[in-house]
Amino acid sequence: MKILVTGGAGFIGSAIVPKMQKEGHDVFVLDNLSFGSRAFISVDDAHFFEGDIRDADFVNKTFDSVQPDAIVHLAAIHFIPYCNANPFESADINIRGTMNILDAARKIKNLKKVFFASTAAVYPISDHAVDENHTLLPLDIYGLTKLTGERLCSEFHLSTGIDTICCRFFNAFGPNETNPHLIPEIEKQLRNGARTIALGNLAPKRDFIHTFDMANAVYALVILENTGYDTFNLGRGIEYSVTEIVATFEELLGEKITVEIDPARTRKVERMHLLANVDKLKTRTGWSPNWSIEEGIKDLIDNWK
Repeated sequence: MKILVTGGAGFIGSAIVPKMQKEGHDVFVLDNLSFGSRAFISVDDAHFFEGDIRDADFVNKTFDSVQPDAIVHLAAIHFIPYCNANPFESADINIRGTMNILDAARKIKNLKKVFFASTAAVYPISDHAVDENHTLLPLDIYGLTKLTGERLCSEFHLSTGIDTICCRFFNAFGPNETNPHLIPEIEKQLRNGARTIALGNLAPKRDFIHTFDMANAVYALVILENTGYDTFNLGRGIEYSVTEIVATFEELLGEKITVEIDPARTRKVERMHLLANVDKLKTRTGWSPNWSIEEGIKDLIDNWK
């Protein structure tokens, strides 16, 4: 297939694009490089389109040129503190950008699949693992923009009949992270020599999944046939607290790490749990995660060492 990946030079895209290439597909990337880097992927100029998804003319020309069989739409602003501080920009990119992608997709003659990267942030606070039928109630602007994206995808499928999947990503980690999320922030401070690190909330638990496992899941969903419109959770089904993540770094480094609470990093509204039920994904695709939190963090440490 010809697969067009928006945001393909970014953090998660840099795992998905090589996976698609390895499976023998012709992969094209659309990215404005605001967070991503050409160095993250191996794509020649004929397969790379630099531009912004808010530019409808650019999106239409790119889609018309490529005529993809499948679209994987990753491009978005997704660091929650930044989204909260810049709600209009976040909505413009995540909503209007997605509208431009779907409008251009309508004009592609042989399009078979649209894959939309949604988020676990569409769910409300819950003390238990959430499945795809759980109530949807975002707590922040990021979750709200992605839930809007899901609604746009649903309408797109209803009006075109094209298979459309919304995949709710839980907490990704791995190489090439471009936002100061928890694991890359810990890694950055440790890599710079600090053994007393500044963090925010320590008790919340999250479902961390390695981007290589995510890439395998995304590929499995892209090639899944006759899906209609559907939603899937993408996590590992195991949650870890911030304290447990720090302890893993400490054990793998063999050095004592001290944590200081930085009030500027402490979120005023925080959920204590965010855990995926991934039974549906496993049942429908046969996918299962391979990377443990220990293996993923060791890989990060080995790379910067």
